[in-house]
Amino acid sequence: MTKKLYIGGLSYEVKEEELRELFEQAGKVESAKIITDRETGRSKGFGFVEMMEDEGAQKAKEMFNGYTLKERSIAVDDARPQRERESRDFGDRGGRDRGRSRY
Repeated sequence: MTKKLYIGGLSYEVKEEELRELFEQAGKVESAKIITDRETGRSKGFGFVEMMEDEGAQKAKEMFNGYTLKERSIAVDDARPQRERESRDFGDRGGRDRGRSRY
């Protein structure tokens, strides 16, 4: 069963492949994802790593929480479940004429 870890405090220069390679030192990595701004594509300074096994995830937390990567101290912890977002569905008009009378 995979275990998802939150990685905070990342330098904006860190790439997903670098993150994957680092965490592979602790165990098998399913995926590494750095969260980016939709408009600019710039890193938001945090990401997620999915470890294949609980033991690897625990080892990664011990090895890398407080670890200095590209001159930044990173935080590693269990990821919290993603909260549900409000629906952006504006009905059958697809958001057009929102707030205006249809007549």
